[in-house]
Amino acid sequence: MKVIASLTLATYPDANSSKIAANSVALVKQIDAALHAVAINVDIPDVSNALSTYLLDLPTKIRDVEAASRKGGRTLLEAIAKQAAHGGVTLTTQELTAPPALMGDVAAKQCRYFDVGLIGWAPANQTARMIAEAILFGSGRPTLLLPDSTDVEVLRHVVVAWDGSRVAARAVADAQAFLERAASITVLTVTDEKPLPGHDIGERLAQGLRTRGLVAEAASIQAGDRSIGIAVQEEALKIGGDLLIMGGYGHSRVRDFVLGGATEGVLADLRLPVLLSH
Repeated sequence: MKVIASLTLATYPDANSSKIAANSVALVKQIDAALHAVAINVDIPDVSNALSTYLLDLPTKIRDVEAASRKGGRTLLEAIAKQAAHGGVTLTTQELTAPPALMGDVAAKQCRYFDVGLIGWAPANQTARMIAEAILFGSGRPTLLLPDSTDVEVLRHVVVAWDGSRVAARAVADAQAFLERAASITVLTVTDEKPLPGHDIGERLAQGLRTRGLVAEAASIQAGDRSIGIAVQEEALKIGGDLLIMGGYGHSRVRDFVLGGATEGVLADLRLPVLLSH
């Protein structure tokens, strides 16, 4: 069965950069997946009254913002279509609308019909972060963050952040398409961040992966005075990791997301492609 990745494009107020076109197509091509790209355009409720219309011309401003959002979304979809055609990737596209506060909810519900959610990532793009958190906690699908600061190339070395938890196990299962195609896998355990359910948990997972015919080894580090999210990313880059797999810790309370330390560290300072699974 062919994997289908859903790429959610932010258009307002912080739009994705054009970098997402090449990165998303390069990623899905590596796992022989199809791509469904969705532009979430803003739909701003008209709450103007006679005074605001007279003083601010609010209806016109709303129409201008919505038009800019639609134009930005279509530009991104056209760029992705061009990349997909060049790379031989099967692509479908869609445009949806949502009020600003509900963009994440719309994206999460949309992702439930696919296998993995993709998000383009830039440090200052709060819209992308909001959508990513909504997909992670609300879609039931893994969320793969693609930083604008890097070019997605061949994902030869996959690093698994492993603490023996339920969410980490879920992430390993959700990352099967990437693990199967990796030239090497490193199971990385941080030993000084919290109590672990054993001293050999990394090697146990690595052995299980080797039994399945994959090339895997275990490694352990200490975070020291670094945050857990930074520690695992720095180590992944140090050993030549191309993709980091980890559990997405936290839960949602209405529209406020309470994140675990590792998840918050990654979202605050993303340094390589990361697949988060809750």
